[in-house]
Order: sequence, then C-alpha cells, then structure tokens
Amino acid sequence: MHTTEALEQSRPGLLRQVTEAMQKHRLTMRTEQTYLHWITRFVLFNGLKSPEALGQDDQQLFLTYLSDRIWVSRARLNQARQALTFFYEDVLNKQSEASLAAS
Repeated sequence: MHTTEALEQSRPGLLRQVTEAMQKHRLTMRTEQTYLHWITRFVLFNGLKSPEALGQDDQQLFLTYLSDRIWVSRARLNQARQALTFFYEDVLNKQSEASLAAS
C-alpha cells in the first residue's frame, strides 16, 4: 500500500495535514520522507485506525515492536520516536508518548 493511500484510509485529509505541518516547519525533503515513512508504518501497524483513536499505549507498543521484534538500530528508533512526536504534537496537536518518554 502506498503512503498516501494508508494515511487517507486512516483518516481522509490526513496526508494534507501532515504535508502542511511539514511545510510550516520547513523540514528538509529527506526529513519529510523519513517522517512520512515512520508515520505510515505506525498507522499500518495499528490497522489503519484513525490516529485520534490511538493513545500513548499504542505509540509505546509500536516503539517496543520496532525495538524488540524488528531490532531496528537506536538511530532508527530515535527517528521513529521523533516522527511520532512531530505527528502527534505538530499535526494532531496532542501530546505524544515519545515526548513523555524523553522528559
């Protein structure tokens, strides 16, 4: 499934909302690609549920899955955590599990 399809199936207009937030923060193209990758994997991991319906436990479960089951490197895990923080705080205007774990 393509990135745009997954985000739009999760919630119509979500891709536009993510893209607008990225442009607002003037992220580099590579950062945009990386964030879209991790946001999409998070949405797919949670069965295309709307992100508003997902809580901090869902975010932590995804990060634990990446760490314990997929064995992503620490750098990639940090990328995923930063992408979720951006997604929840800058796109959805909610506090993310990733930002709570960092504090």
